Parts: sequence; structure tokens; C-alpha cells
Amino acid sequence: MLRTFFRTEAGSTSALLVATVLALIWANSPWADTYEAFWHTPMGLSFGTAEFSLDLRHWVNDGLMTLFFFVIGLEISYEVRLGQLRDRRLIAVPALAALGGMLVPAGIYLLLNAGGPGAAGWGVPIATDTAFVLGVLAVVGARCPDPLRAFLLTLAIVDDVLAILIIALFYTSELSVPALLTAALLLAAIVTLRRLRIWRAPAYIVLGFGLWLATLESGIHPTLVGIALGVLVFVYAPSDQKLLLAGEAVHEFTNEPSARAAREATLRVRHAVSVNERLQLRLHPWSSYVIVPVFALANAGVRLDGETLRAALTSPVSWGVVAGLLLGKFAGIALGTWLPLRLKWGILPGNLVWGQLFGGAAVSGIGFTVALFIVDLAFDDPVIRAEAKIGILAGSLLAAAMGWVIFRMAWDRGGVCAPPEAEPDEELPELLSVPVGPRDHIRGRADAPITIVQYGDFECPYCGRLHPVLTRLLRDNPDVRLVFRHFPLRTIHPRAASAAIVAEAAGDRGRFWEMHDVLYDNQRSLSDADLERHAARLGVEPWEDVPRHASRIALDEASGRESGVRGTPTLFLNGVRYQGPLDEDAIGRAIAELRPSPQPS
Repeated sequence: MLRTFFRTEAGSTSALLVATVLALIWANSPWADTYEAFWHTPMGLSFGTAEFSLDLRHWVNDGLMTLFFFVIGLEISYEVRLGQLRDRRLIAVPALAALGGMLVPAGIYLLLNAGGPGAAGWGVPIATDTAFVLGVLAVVGARCPDPLRAFLLTLAIVDDVLAILIIALFYTSELSVPALLTAALLLAAIVTLRRLRIWRAPAYIVLGFGLWLATLESGIHPTLVGIALGVLVFVYAPSDQKLLLAGEAVHEFTNEPSARAAREATLRVRHAVSVNERLQLRLHPWSSYVIVPVFALANAGVRLDGETLRAALTSPVSWGVVAGLLLGKFAGIALGTWLPLRLKWGILPGNLVWGQLFGGAAVSGIGFTVALFIVDLAFDDPVIRAEAKIGILAGSLLAAAMGWVIFRMAWDRGGVCAPPEAEPDEELPELLSVPVGPRDHIRGRADAPITIVQYGDFECPYCGRLHPVLTRLLRDNPDVRLVFRHFPLRTIHPRAASAAIVAEAAGDRGRFWEMHDVLYDNQRSLSDADLERHAARLGVEPWEDVPRHASRIALDEASGRESGVRGTPTLFLNGVRYQGPLDEDAIGRAIAELRPSPQPS
């Protein structure tokens, strides 16, 4: 479920970015007047003398965004029951990080705006835009491991819940008690249907629409309805009985195809998966590729002429939003992560390190969808709205740039992935414990006088960066051969061991080095499905004789530990540990030093 979420959210970033740019172009074009005029076009429903009407922007902000938050509610429900949020130790750290990432930006904003006309906008810099954040992380690539994406997704879920609560508590207009009571009765009716296990979609649609209307009339923002209904949708892991019944129905259809058997198989297979997951599969693409981009098109259009920009440069609202997103988010998330770790209230997924967390904290300052949403609720003055939107755009761009720089610096300062038990000051052996033998994977001339032994991990980003370096060195130095030995860091890179097994399976077909190159060229695509696809391209059966391949990999790991390998990549040149920089010039000089000096004639 997480990988599907990542793929959809990261992929939708382009649509969101295009919609934002179009809104800005439209609002700054010769037809700028039509932007506001269009979104203020009224549209409604009438039944006899009864009439209900909203302008287009409110249909988007109050209607479509309710579906957006409904999807978030579905994700929250799934993650709490079956996903990342089941383990309280994994929840504590990102939850407190999300809380810190909201309190500190709000505090910074109020330092600049308390008592002024922009004070109500303290909620603008508190929310993180998940789609843009995951889009930036997709650009960062292998420098951002999946555990960090899982951490940031958990943080974003908590962030969304807190943002909705803040909208409900602090950005609600005057309450209508009759409408509020009607909404409560409709919600009770939906809960009753759920408890009675009555699954009739039309009933839920009618009651849900009525609940939305009643909530809208009550003064509470109707997006709260989306979260509530999403959380109420049933989610469960497929039971053995349902899987068995589904399998039997499919088997019956396979043996005797008929319309009745097809219908039965379809129903059985569908019922094996929870309604929550089925709705996510259907609605998530609509939410990410349609609803959020339409929301951006309706709300991101702000005039960027000289007068507006000069006003924003001196506006405490703009500066409050920029400082909150850029500095407040970073400091709040970093502090909110450090505190529970220090007090041992929780743990991090995948043994993340601080360089990764700082990069994630920085990009979490990209606030867009919910930030624009709160601008619309907080301010009536169009001038202040424009200043706040400029602050959102500037702060988000700066946060993305800062995150990219941190990821770049954090990874370029080092060059080795190491598991948490590695001791940086440990005195390590200098010599290779197990000499190169016939079982090793060798690239280059078998009788080459210079041998590079690499202990590598197919998911390690440093190994990925070293791969083209070693390829060029072998091409330019025919007297050098490369030996690759597996050293998957399982605690840091959960897919490295599976990738190593597939590489060994390719080795059985004499295609180890082809698979080696494919895996390093596709480091972001190492799931089981990806590995099966890579294997199919090379005509390899990936999971054939897994115990034998695992035993072979274990021998490499044992020889590495005996040789003092503690991280990847680790190189030995002619059996001696190489301790220089992992760049082409430095390794090339070390190779040159191994060649015998030319004898004088």
C-alpha cells in the first residue's frame, strides 16, 4: 500500500505543478480579470422553490476537497489498522515530529504578526504538502531510502489530521445548532448502518451527501466530514477463508467458464479485499491527478506585478509564512524527532541517520494544498490573501532547495553505507581474508595482474555512484579485473538481499554481470515485482534455487566480516584494503602505484 501511495503521489506532482503554473499565468495574463470572474461563477441545485448554490471556487474548496480528505481518512484508517501506524514505537517519533513541525512554524508566524491584521493566518505555514514532498524525494532518488519516505508519510498523515482539527476548531464560522444536530443524526445513521453491516452504496452516498450539506450549513468546514467518513470505512486483512473461497471460485471459472462462474469469481475476489483498499485504489488517482490540481488552479492564481511583489517584500504576513515554512518546519521537525529518540519513546524505521532526517525535515517545509486552503479561510482581504500566497510559493521553493542541498551534502560528505552496529573507530584488518577463487564473479581478464575486490550492496547509493567509476576504470585499464562479492546491509536496505539472490540466479545462466549492471542502473526499482521484470528481460528465473543462492551470498558476507568489512562499498586492491576517496582519479592513482616501475634500459 505504501509503495502504491508513493508512486501515485510522486507521479501527481507534475499535474499539480502544471496546474499551479497555469493559475499563475492566467492570473498574470492580459485576461487576468477573467480568473476571479470565472471562479466566482455561481452554480447550484434547485428543487421546486428550494435552491442551493455556491460559486465554482467554493464547490472546489468545500466539495471536491471533501473527497480529497475522504481519501486521507481512508489512508489513516488503513495505516492505523494494517500499515505503518500499527507499531506505536514507529508512530511516536513522526507523530511528535509532526506536532513540532506545526507548533514552531505557528509560533514564528505569530512572532511577526501577533496583534496585526494577519494574525489569523498562523495556521498557513503549519501543513506539509505530501504530493510535492514526495515529488522532490523522487528527484532526490537513491539518496532518500524508502524508510525515510515511510517516516515522512507517517508524519504527513499526522500532519493532515492535526491540520483538519485546527481548521475545525479555529477556522469555523458561527455555528448553526439545528444544522449541527442534523449532521450529528446523519453521522449516527451512517455509524448504525456500519455496525449492522449493511453495505448498500446508494444509502451511504445519500446519507454522506446529506451530512456534507448539513455540516456546510452548520458553519463547520465540511472537509471534516471527509476525514470522518474515510476513517469509518471498514479495513481488514484478507482472511484465509475468504482467500480460499476466492481461489475456489476462480478455479471453478477456469475449469468451466460461464457468466455465472465469472460473476461468482468476481464477487469472491472483490470481497477478499477490504472496501477501504478498493476505494483507495479507485479514488486515490482521482484525488491526486484531478482534485488537487483543480484546487491549485482555483486557488494558486495570484498577481505577481511589481506593486504586489513590493508589498509582499515588506509584509509580515509573507515573511511569517516564509519563515514558518523554511525555518519553523525544519526546526520543529528536527526537535520533534530528537526529543522522543532522546527519551526513548520510539524508534525510527530502517535505522535512518540524521543527514536523511534533516533533508526530510527541510522538504517538509513545502506547504501548498492545505496552506492555500487555510488562506481562503483565514483572510477576507484580497491583498492579505495575495501576500500569504506569495509567501507560500516563496517558502515552498526555498524549502525544496534547502532539502535538495542537505541531501546532496549529507551524501557527498561520506561514501559508505554502514549498519548501526558499525564502529567508526574500530581497527579493521588490512588484508583480504579469503583470496579470489573460482567461485568468485570476475569481470575482466582472468590473468590480470591487478585485482579489485568490491564488497557491494545493490541498494546502496554509494555503490550505485561507484558503479560507473569502476566501469570506466576497467575500460581504460585492461590489466585490471573486478571481483564483486555480496554484502547486503539488510537493516538499512531491505531489498538488497533479494536483489543479490536474483543476481546469483542470473549467474547460473552466465549473465551475472548483465544483471549486476541492470540492478545498479535501476536502484529505485528493486521490489519483488521489479526484480521479476528485470529477470524476465534477461531470460532468468529469479527465485529458482533460492536456498543455494542465499548460502552463496552468506559465504561472501562471512568473508567480508573476516576481512573487516563494515559498510559498502569496501574495496581491496590486490588483497589490501583501499582507504582513499571513491572517485575515478583517486582509485586510478592507487591502481597505478600497483604497477611495477619500468626498468631502465
